[in-house]
Amino acid sequence: MDLTQESAELLHTEAAGYAAAALANIRHEFPAAMQHTMTAPGDFPYRPRARTPVFYGSFDWHSSVQMHWTLLRLLRAVPDAVPGTQIRSTLGAQFTPVAMAAEAEFVGSADARAERPQGWGWALALVHETQTWDTPEARKWSDAMAPLAEALAGAFLGWLPGQSYPVRYGTEQGSAFGLSLAWPFAEARAAAGDPALRDAIVTRALAWFSADTMYPADWEPSGDDCVSPALTEAELMARILPPPEFADWLAMFLPGLEWGRPGTLFTPAVAGDPAEDQELGQEGGGRLHGLNATRSWCWRQIASALPPDDPRTEPAQAAARQHAKAVLPYVLGGDYQLEHWLAGYAVLMLS
Repeated sequence: MDLTQESAELLHTEAAGYAAAALANIRHEFPAAMQHTMTAPGDFPYRPRARTPVFYGSFDWHSSVQMHWTLLRLLRAVPDAVPGTQIRSTLGAQFTPVAMAAEAEFVGSADARAERPQGWGWALALVHETQTWDTPEARKWSDAMAPLAEALAGAFLGWLPGQSYPVRYGTEQGSAFGLSLAWPFAEARAAAGDPALRDAIVTRALAWFSADTMYPADWEPSGDDCVSPALTEAELMARILPPPEFADWLAMFLPGLEWGRPGTLFTPAVAGDPAEDQELGQEGGGRLHGLNATRSWCWRQIASALPPDDPRTEPAQAAARQHAKAVLPYVLGGDYQLEHWLAGYAVLMLS
């Protein structure tokens, strides 16, 4: 069966559970992780909902954004498999002009710097979902999000030119994944006559990554990874390079893919003890489930960017399947430290 068809069928099967998790999480205000730098006695943020009235749930800002995106993506991709009326009602109550204006104001604050680039990228992915869905509700939500879209685009444009070097971590601060999440919005904005963000992403990605060769991917994974530094970089370059150039670049960046090397990229990561993570109140080794999901997504994107007869296409597709199989049993039914974000990664992987 075609990999795209397999993923679509899996998404349809799992969609109701993912939607239920997202609906619960976006209203789950506590526990909450809030980034804030105090500048004087008593300078401490309000409760999460008072500071960010839309994206206050799901433990932290970027996870809340991600769960809202998850609901929108499911509503668009598999409307017959999710509670559409409940999702529309919930999102309609969230995506109001006043509340979204407060979110735009937050993006302009110093605290929002902790959310870059992945949180900003997820937020632009959310905006893009509303802008490209031609329904009355989506148009209304897109209008409400207009200030947020401008704030995020401006934040990226202000930040990217000054970044001489990328962050090559497999965490939320890693550069490549956040830019890939922002790319569809940037491309659509360029098609509408404003190429500034797309051009800024291309310029910075080429400056950071175009000369990379012999990447030491056999050092992956790190214990705190939720994405693969190697594969997210390759996935981003697949977006910005013409297919023949990407195929050549990939041969220098990750030589040996056609033979399944390095083996660490083709082998799903083994997550840590979930009981220990729960006891510590943190994601811990459970983040490696996210790594498996995003590796699957990256392998699928890389395979689609290569010619069908490229000898690396089949191994990439096989790796996408293997990593998806490894993560799917853990998306639901676990501890909140996983459930507040992992469904979003699964929906990205399958859609």
